[in-house]
Amino acid sequence: MNLELRHLKVVCTIAETGSVTKAASTLGLAQPALTAQLQRIERALGGPLFDRDRRGARPTALGELVLARARVLLPAMKGLQDEAARLAGNGSALTRYRIGSTMGPIVGGLLRRLAEDQPQAQITTYSTWLRDELYEKLAGGRLDFGLIGMCGDSSPSAEFGLSWEAVAVDGVCVMLPENHRAAKADEVALADLADDNWVAAPGDGCFADCFAAACARAGFTPRQVFEIDVRAAIDMVESGAAIGICQPTFRPTPGLVTVPLAGTPLRWRHLVGWHPESTAAGVAHRVVEHATESYRESVGRNTRYLEWVAGKPRLGVQRSGERLLAI
Repeated sequence: MNLELRHLKVVCTIAETGSVTKAASTLGLAQPALTAQLQRIERALGGPLFDRDRRGARPTALGELVLARARVLLPAMKGLQDEAARLAGNGSALTRYRIGSTMGPIVGGLLRRLAEDQPQAQITTYSTWLRDELYEKLAGGRLDFGLIGMCGDSSPSAEFGLSWEAVAVDGVCVMLPENHRAAKADEVALADLADDNWVAAPGDGCFADCFAAACARAGFTPRQVFEIDVRAAIDMVESGAAIGICQPTFRPTPGLVTVPLAGTPLRWRHLVGWHPESTAAGVAHRVVEHATESYRESVGRNTRYLEWVAGKPRLGVQRSGERLLAI
């Protein structure tokens, strides 16, 4: 048997978990299948790599040697694959755009503008609630640009070496049925909503913690917070079962209103990201411009918010380039 990188990954996983059984679960394999594979690897290398007993699996001297080399080779190969993917994937960046997003409200307008700007361009999309997934795909060259939202002043992970530019900053709003007691107000204090149930879209960031902290500062603990998809959230608000946490860019829905929170206890930033060494970086300014125009179009549908945000310089569109984050 010729030794392959996947075999080295098996050896590393067994060492990291300390057990063939746990390693099998991590790798999504049946334990007998992984045991048989380990035996084939050991035969190829000329001896046992682990001492195994009821307490688990511990590397032998040969195993330590293999692990030392594997821990150098695997990251090096991953780096090679990522760089090759960026080069191959972005070789025609002006005619190919791979856009990832965390379900943000400005994606649709961005895609339309890209298509109008470059009718021959191939545009593909990828959506996820998980920001780390987008980070990995951008760093690995499997996406050209990512659109994410972040709470307050929090920043994208520095681990992946990506560049980010803030398109806009919003004051978080609440989505209410038209018959709600606060529906006609220009703004509503968070404390005045202490008796309501809440609903929001899912995500993997800090917004849930920031929301809980904002409620605590307002003197209450939310009664109930549901995390569900957008369509189900609208249904709950329409029925009066809950009120929604939303962005002012949310498309107006008949029977519902969007009201800003007084004092801006929560803010939301829209960001565009890319890998600074990719060919896509050369057209990042164009993508940011399209994202900015898409934001203006989206927020322009909410005249109540536009009137409320006037005179609040920390909110709204951020001037391109001034808030570039080289992470």
